[in-house]
Amino acid sequence: MAYEQLARSTWQFCKNMPNKKTFCILKHSRSCSTSPAGYAGKFKVHNQGFISKNSTISSALLQNIVFSTTCFRCSLLSNRHFGTTVPVLKHTKKIEDELYDHDDVDIDDAFLKNQEISREIYKVPGHGARVFVIQPDVKWGPRKNHLTSGQLQLDEAVALVETLPNWTVAEKVMYSTKIPNKKTVFGKGNFDEIATRVRARSDISAVFINLDQLNAVQHVELEKAFGVPVYDRYTIVLQIFVEHAKTKEAKLQIACAEIPYLRSRLHEIHKGNVDHPSGKAHSVGGSGETYFETRHRLLKERETKIRKALEKVRAKRQLLKQNRIRKEIPTVAVVGYTNSGKTSLIKALTGAEKLHPRSQMFATLDVTAHAGALPNRMQVLYIDTVGFLSDLPTTLIESFKATLEDVIHADILIHVRDISHPDTDAQKDNVIRTLLSLELSDGLIDDMIEVRNKIDIYKGALPADEEATVDVSATLGTGLGALAELIEDKVMLVTGKLIKTFLVPNGGEQLQWLYKEASIESVEVHTDPQLLLVHTVISEAALARFTDKFPNDVHQL
Repeated sequence: MAYEQLARSTWQFCKNMPNKKTFCILKHSRSCSTSPAGYAGKFKVHNQGFISKNSTISSALLQNIVFSTTCFRCSLLSNRHFGTTVPVLKHTKKIEDELYDHDDVDIDDAFLKNQEISREIYKVPGHGARVFVIQPDVKWGPRKNHLTSGQLQLDEAVALVETLPNWTVAEKVMYSTKIPNKKTVFGKGNFDEIATRVRARSDISAVFINLDQLNAVQHVELEKAFGVPVYDRYTIVLQIFVEHAKTKEAKLQIACAEIPYLRSRLHEIHKGNVDHPSGKAHSVGGSGETYFETRHRLLKERETKIRKALEKVRAKRQLLKQNRIRKEIPTVAVVGYTNSGKTSLIKALTGAEKLHPRSQMFATLDVTAHAGALPNRMQVLYIDTVGFLSDLPTTLIESFKATLEDVIHADILIHVRDISHPDTDAQKDNVIRTLLSLELSDGLIDDMIEVRNKIDIYKGALPADEEATVDVSATLGTGLGALAELIEDKVMLVTGKLIKTFLVPNGGEQLQWLYKEASIESVEVHTDPQLLLVHTVISEAALARFTDKFPNDVHQL
């Protein structure tokens, strides 16, 4: 048998073999023969991709090696998988990471112009800021969050500010309030004390009130009292998005999310009888068009353009979804609170080299799909999603619905929790409520796998877990085996995949067809060397096609 042909044809089968020591073998002589003896001693052996030492390979060992197509990476396979005779494979079923490129969408101009208006209207500094952070501690009423505390909310507010480059927290305070939607947010006594403290600090360049969204009246009153720009969670989170947005799609969504906020601030300026942020009313457009009228018109035009571009995004995602369905590729959407370790978990499960997890809020803004193999070697796509955050306006969530459609149409959901975080219960509640707002199917929520991540830094005994809960450390790899098995069980159940064993001719096209259309668990040589036992995971549709194509040459066991 030609071993080079074997090397080029069977890599897809062996690259995800579990519990096998992986080598990388680089051929440095093309003059050797194609027999096992001819190959012996003609390679350098690299352990896990790094050169360890020069070594020779015996003929016997070589017969149990299956080469890769490009870098000659291989897995050591036992006879349980291939026996003594290994068929040459010409086709294997393969899925790759999905790339959401949108080169045909022209959004850079709209995005940058939105930034001009945003800096102009609500005075976002481009050089950084020293921020006075204020946490309204709601004592009772519908705005009271009983799952967390004011101190934990203040800590998160500080983390949000410090996520922005060159933004630092100069001082952080917490004051109680009964009605946070009143025009000054706080009662008179607390409000006057806060204003005095802010004005006493000459180094303060901004104030962050940790509420979801301040209304126009509140902005006017607070900025008048403090003498510096005032931001809410909506503004801060948007600026984080702006800093972290790398792809056109992410920039599109941010530009769309920003427009309603800019429009409301324009109305605030207009109602305050200030027609221009500088305080000077003048005409800037045709036919005596005022600053307000010009900006309002430009925002409307850009919103129309951006929404059309987002429709293109949805159309492309729909095509990708149809391609997955056609190829019968199961999808696993990974969701969770921001900085819970979603990207780290996907990297640990798939080994995706393109993923670079960061311990940072909203490090991931672009939904990406990464191919991975389950223990039975069934291929799946893991969808990395935008992290959730509490107290965000619905308009911000709405703008990301194009990407969250991947969650809605997934086969399985994995909810990643940072179990080491002191506010983990409140974060879980926020994620569940956000998922319910997306109108997911009951089955998707009921079958969701909860992953309690970061157990390596959890202090004390872990709380009792629930069914379909797995404790892991994505960085150390703890618990990943149990998680992969649970994912496999869920995917098999939801997709209706079947475990089938076939007796097929050795060297026939039946095996090649199965590699292309199904997932091969293992191949064994039958007692009759002319036959092979092929253990597969196959869909009902593929099974029907297989039996129709080979009605007489295949036997199911």
